[in-house]
Amino acid sequence: MKKSKKRHTPLAEIRQSQLLSTYGPGAMVDLPDHSVVIGGLSYWKGDQQYIREDRLKNKICEMLKVQEIKLFSPPRETSDLNTPPNGVSAFIFPTWFVAQVDHTIQFNGKNYRTRPLVYWRAVQEGLKFEGKRTSAVPVRFVQACVNGHLSDIDWYAYVHNDSNTTCRGQQLWLDEGGSGNDFEEIFVRCEACKARRPLSQAKVPNSKVLGKCQGYRPWLGSNGKEECWACAIDQSGNIVTTEKPEYNRLLIRSASNAYFTQTLSVISIPEADAQLKKVVDRYYEEDLQYAEDVDQIKKELRKSKFADLAKFGSQTVWAEIQRRQNGQESQTKSIKQVEIEALLSCSEEVGKESSNQDFYASVRQLDKNNFNPALLPYIDRVVLVHRLREVIALIGFTRFEAAMPNIEGEIDELAINVRRAALDFETNWIPAIENKGEGVFISFHKQVIDEWFKRDTVKKRAEDLNRGFLKWLDSKGIPRDKAAFPGVKYIMLHSLSHLLITAVSLECGYAASAIRERIYASDSGYGILLYTGSSGSEGTLGGLVEVGTRIDYHLGKALALGRLCSNDPVCAQHEPDNPREERFLHGSACHGCLLIAETSCERRNEFLDRALVVNTVEELDAAFFPDDIFADDLVTS
Repeated sequence: MKKSKKRHTPLAEIRQSQLLSTYGPGAMVDLPDHSVVIGGLSYWKGDQQYIREDRLKNKICEMLKVQEIKLFSPPRETSDLNTPPNGVSAFIFPTWFVAQVDHTIQFNGKNYRTRPLVYWRAVQEGLKFEGKRTSAVPVRFVQACVNGHLSDIDWYAYVHNDSNTTCRGQQLWLDEGGSGNDFEEIFVRCEACKARRPLSQAKVPNSKVLGKCQGYRPWLGSNGKEECWACAIDQSGNIVTTEKPEYNRLLIRSASNAYFTQTLSVISIPEADAQLKKVVDRYYEEDLQYAEDVDQIKKELRKSKFADLAKFGSQTVWAEIQRRQNGQESQTKSIKQVEIEALLSCSEEVGKESSNQDFYASVRQLDKNNFNPALLPYIDRVVLVHRLREVIALIGFTRFEAAMPNIEGEIDELAINVRRAALDFETNWIPAIENKGEGVFISFHKQVIDEWFKRDTVKKRAEDLNRGFLKWLDSKGIPRDKAAFPGVKYIMLHSLSHLLITAVSLECGYAASAIRERIYASDSGYGILLYTGSSGSEGTLGGLVEVGTRIDYHLGKALALGRLCSNDPVCAQHEPDNPREERFLHGSACHGCLLIAETSCERRNEFLDRALVVNTVEELDAAFFPDDIFADDLVTS
């Protein structure tokens, strides 16, 4: 009789998408009896699917400064007992616990709840206190640094203000007054020498009371330690390490600033000229590379040999040949440039030849019979994206503050007071997931936006917003020549996108937090893509495509939402460079009007100003849409 194989029951189950968004390597996760830190990529075992997305891979190689990298999905669950064990390993962290005993102590006439601090080994062996079996919970407080390192607080050194104290091994207590949420009322106490110190001293900025960071990376196991140095900005504006130590900061284990993932995403849209390049490749070396002008190409395309090339037209083929003759064949387009070119060039036939394709979109015909005439001067085209594929990759994480990668590559991390922590010792592969979804794309007339930008009132508003941006750079210590202001064209489209997300979420069947945005504001065109996606079928319910068939109605609702905020006139009167409010990247924007779920926004709710979309109570006259567009029929179905 064969001995049955038995798998260890996992301590917890996490969805694949959560390993990229919330619980990636280095994240702390609460379990029923203890807390763990998710292991690095070396500790991810099991069946992993290879994901191909060249544009995303190339961008990641550029950001991580590596020659080659592969994208794989997180380990997948399997019921096959013959396969090797799969899953993601985790490590106990923190290793200090608080025993759940009900004791009270009095200091200066005030009662404090006091509980003993104990080490993980005592908990593991069956904690007993005063002869009774006692449960314990992980301590709430740990320490970390801006380089992403993480470790337990040296409680003995902290309470005695001396790393060489002779009281090591003595019983420590945590005294808490009131509700236990006021750091002024939380004390660490040594039972032997009666030393007692408030935890509030560790919250003082730049106090350095928690000591120098030793570079611990518990998500990489016991050998994960590395050197930790403070960083500075050199004369070229680059971030460089110094010979000065970096100091630990107090971190609440379950706080929202304990872990921020850095992800990059690409929508798998075929390049508009991908087929042209493929056909030219077949004939270029032998027939086309020595062509001298477009007339010669016209003659060549009359030959039956070039029938598959003739359908692109002589001018298009000649432009591609010129590009190659000028040595530009190796130039790559940015991620967003490829996307908007494909969206602007798609037609009724895109994606229909195969039900298995990742992208299928069709253009909605716009005329005064099926689209509100008041919006036709502004809207160029509406594309219904029936099917799309989004690939999201995790490249690292930060603590204390989120640093957002810029997929266009102008600057990778603007918030330079935190640094991206590594997912593993060496970066050979990156976890990624595929989402299937749908969307609607709105393109705006380039000439109309350019003319709006030339208005004096718009230029004045641009100056106000740019002053706020420069103030923000100075507050972060970022050299002004190392960061680019996105411009009011981008901010206007970004603000309109947020208004649209709020408007369409009421009818499309998706929650507002499930709808994501892509803003296009470049020489290639101006547009907004609202899309959704999930690893299952929930991302393709058809709600956003249906929204696209009535997008003029939803645009009317969005514009009406932007006119008045519940926080007006305070919101409308906000000055971006106001040092007292410290909202340097906002114009007329707040939680009452433009701010949405950060999972939906590509800029973490920054660079917003509804005064660029519609006139507010301030009447700045910088709005893209005029007041007379608010006809009654614009917001009625």
